[in-house]
Amino acid sequence: MDLRAVIMAGGTGTRFWPLSRQKKPKQFLPIISEKTMIEETVQRILPLIPYPHIYTIADQEQTHLIRHLLPSIPESNLLVEPQAKNTAPSLILATASIYLQNPEAVVAALPADHLIKKIPVFLKKLEAGAEAASDNEDLIVFGIPPSFPATGYGYIQFSEKKLTQIREEDFFEVIEFKEKPELEQAQSFLEQGNYCWNSGIFVWKAAVFAQKLEQFAPEMFGYWRDVLSAFERSDQDQFQAIFDEIPSISIDYALMEKAQGVRMGKGDFGWSDVGAWSSLVDIWPQDDKGNALRGESIILDSEHCFVHNPHQLNVLIGVKDLVIVNTEDALLICHKGQDQRIKDIVEILKKKGKGEYL
Repeated sequence: MDLRAVIMAGGTGTRFWPLSRQKKPKQFLPIISEKTMIEETVQRILPLIPYPHIYTIADQEQTHLIRHLLPSIPESNLLVEPQAKNTAPSLILATASIYLQNPEAVVAALPADHLIKKIPVFLKKLEAGAEAASDNEDLIVFGIPPSFPATGYGYIQFSEKKLTQIREEDFFEVIEFKEKPELEQAQSFLEQGNYCWNSGIFVWKAAVFAQKLEQFAPEMFGYWRDVLSAFERSDQDQFQAIFDEIPSISIDYALMEKAQGVRMGKGDFGWSDVGAWSSLVDIWPQDDKGNALRGESIILDSEHCFVHNPHQLNVLIGVKDLVIVNTEDALLICHKGQDQRIKDIVEILKKKGKGEYL
């Protein structure tokens, strides 16, 4: 089986402001270890997928960073999207590139900025998912068994009756993709037991991806053909023209929610999308009061705080549930339960013309 990985490395990581900026967003920062998140992602899959079969998709500036961080990936595999247009356009471009090399190749589309703790389990399930995609001509998605009624994730409803088994791994028929729910609905999903969080990890055979686009997303299939033509002609102007016109839409909306023949594997491999500063409280080491800190600290009567200020002394007295992030030009202080609103601050800075903080 010809298995390739596409690392989706675009995105601005606005919820990790002020550390994450346009020129160096979250996936290029050492947030969960001393390595950047994209380095962690590539290192994780190397036992299964070697460097010559690893591709990245990002804009021009981000691709310069990738070339510096990951010099072992062939330069021809560093795919550049002319402008950020969400995951559907980027995955059409990346899959088309692989399709022209081998239509039977299996593509594993992986976000660059997720954490997976149980790497051997992940690799076993990923290999099984690749075989399922290759043999059954299905689109494969990995769903994360929910541990609480999350309202920040999309959900996948699946059928426990209709399943296939590959390498001792179960793959369930997807009934429906669900939008991010309100709390009451999320609690209902959790109680019903046949819903998982959508991880954003997909696997498909390149030729099957094209077939599914043609059948279930014909409005995107025309762009697929145009991208193939641009690759065959090495026409950069045509790429730009395509991305000027193509809708900015996620692969979930564009294809996965519409397609038939979608199967889900359970991603019980210690996954986190590391979606906000507060998510790191459970990832970084904690003291006996649940505080997670980077930087020398003195703590008095404070609990469940997150502090990123590695170059100064941190002193906390009588506070709890705070997120504190200090950089050279900005200081963030917010309640842990409000950190999803950081992206709103980024929008306000844009409207105020404060580009130096972006």
